[in-house]
Amino acid sequence: MFETTLFQLTAVIVLGILSQWIAWRFRLPAIVVMSLAGLIVGPCLNIFNPQESFGEVFSPIISLAVAIILFEGSLSLDFREIKGFRHSIYRISTLGAFIAWILGSLAAHYLAGLSLDVAFVIGGLFIVTGPTVILPLLRQAKLKERPATILKWEGIVVDPFGALVALFALQVVFWVNDFITGTSLLLFFGASILAAIIGAGAGFLLGRLLEHGYIPEFLKSPVVLTSVLLVFVVSDMVMHETGLLAVTAMGIVMANMHLTSIRDLLHFKENISVLLISSVFIMLTASLTVDTLLDILNWRMLLFVLAMMFVVRPISIWLSTIGVGLTNQERTLIGWIAPRGIVALTVSGYFADVLTNAGFSDGNILTALTLALVFATVLAHGFSIRWLSRKIGLQATEEAGIMIVGGSAFTAVLAEAIQSFNKPVLVMDRSWGALFESRQLGIKTEVGDILSEHTEYHVDLTPYEVLVAATEDDAYNALICQRFVPELGREHIFQTPIHIGDPSDYSKSFGGRKMFDQEYDIHTLNRFVEEGYMIRKTQLTLTYTMDHFLQDDAHKTIPLFAVDEDNHLFFLADGKKRAIEPGTTIVSLTSPTRKMEKALEKMSNVEVPTKD
Repeated sequence: MFETTLFQLTAVIVLGILSQWIAWRFRLPAIVVMSLAGLIVGPCLNIFNPQESFGEVFSPIISLAVAIILFEGSLSLDFREIKGFRHSIYRISTLGAFIAWILGSLAAHYLAGLSLDVAFVIGGLFIVTGPTVILPLLRQAKLKERPATILKWEGIVVDPFGALVALFALQVVFWVNDFITGTSLLLFFGASILAAIIGAGAGFLLGRLLEHGYIPEFLKSPVVLTSVLLVFVVSDMVMHETGLLAVTAMGIVMANMHLTSIRDLLHFKENISVLLISSVFIMLTASLTVDTLLDILNWRMLLFVLAMMFVVRPISIWLSTIGVGLTNQERTLIGWIAPRGIVALTVSGYFADVLTNAGFSDGNILTALTLALVFATVLAHGFSIRWLSRKIGLQATEEAGIMIVGGSAFTAVLAEAIQSFNKPVLVMDRSWGALFESRQLGIKTEVGDILSEHTEYHVDLTPYEVLVAATEDDAYNALICQRFVPELGREHIFQTPIHIGDPSDYSKSFGGRKMFDQEYDIHTLNRFVEEGYMIRKTQLTLTYTMDHFLQDDAHKTIPLFAVDEDNHLFFLADGKKRAIEPGTTIVSLTSPTRKMEKALEKMSNVEVPTKD
């Protein structure tokens, strides 16, 4: 059964998604889990080998997957995002890449023992830090905006150029050894420029067709996906590996046309990319042999890998970022984080075959050398990025922040209560005056429309994983919730109850989870605060449970959220349905008369089970 192609194809997909889930559940680097899963079912247990089973279609599948992943990444490269640090990205992607190429080639020659010709080729390939590994790490690490953006842009922009630099080095090596003429070398440059033109032109044409309604809504994503594959294949037919440059140019052009449907396309591509990244890593690692894994343990390879991680990368970043305004902490982090991924693995196989067939005997160890660098960087950087960013102060926050949209008396006291547990809180509203109460209480505020592009590119929303829509406009609340569902997940999006019309008339799939019972809409809550209702904190015990709390004068107390002993905060939208452990603190909005009653009880020496 294990030998059937259908089973192996299904197993690859299942293992990939299962690895993603395990990584999410236990907060592990997804790339690490996927690589280990592939190694276990492949060379370790020898359950199946996708490369042998898929035969000739193995490499085309990987190539097409890489093209889609690279296009999806470049589709998010809006130039408005890099505002004040465009110079840093340019220097790292040009001067930094050149320094890494030269130093990497020298390391491959003197440490790994490769000939200068082969080292020159592989040194160009190893400048890549592809989006297949960088983007999952950035989602996991929650870095501050500037280092996260620089790492993302470098990974996506340098990825196709790494393959092209290696291809250029290969042409130079062949020319020096009289395998090709100078004309062929010039043709390489022409083919690269042509590929960029094809990609940019296709992206512009496709963007115009999408924007002017020539493609119906239900066909937009399929047409874009088909176009990406077509552009990649056509460019790759002109010259091998130029297809990556073409799809990158295509994505960047479309990203900066500011298409109205760009967000829908991004969500579609992100879903496909998660599936492809998971499957490709399983396919590549499961196809390895035990001999290849043993080759990685060669001391010269290990020495080369250490040099690439601790010498080549840091030096290239520190030299290329002189005078660009980055802090030492940012240069340290960027100089350390450089995991290699799918492009390095797939393209190295191509160069190994070409160099070996051309008579370079050391070309056959390129695959093992690449694997050693990929595994070492993925493991080291995957497990260290959170620790290092936190250690040097570049993590946006360790806590899951909460963003409240809608300034009012109630949201101000709610934000203050959340902030008292050391949680990042942001209150945003379109009106400066509506944020008065929040500013008075020392809450971070922003004036602007959460749905506008200006806010998206000028307000750092990275620290905030939970959204509360609490404006006085029910339709606007629902629209905000729907906009952020793909990014935050519906379980992290809340809105205050609808106060106009019958709530049952609205689809449950639209909007966020309701924070309170229907009677407590934002107008009612604001009135309560103006009447003197106050925040009350009650710690549950073994003798005073959540049931006791709900029965204790419920008509004068409105539960808001709870914080457990590990300082994890959760809203009580479903609080009456879930089991809440002793030691959890319940935060509620309590009437002033209730406060007075509790005070009188204490004065009368009446034992009170709650703790304010």
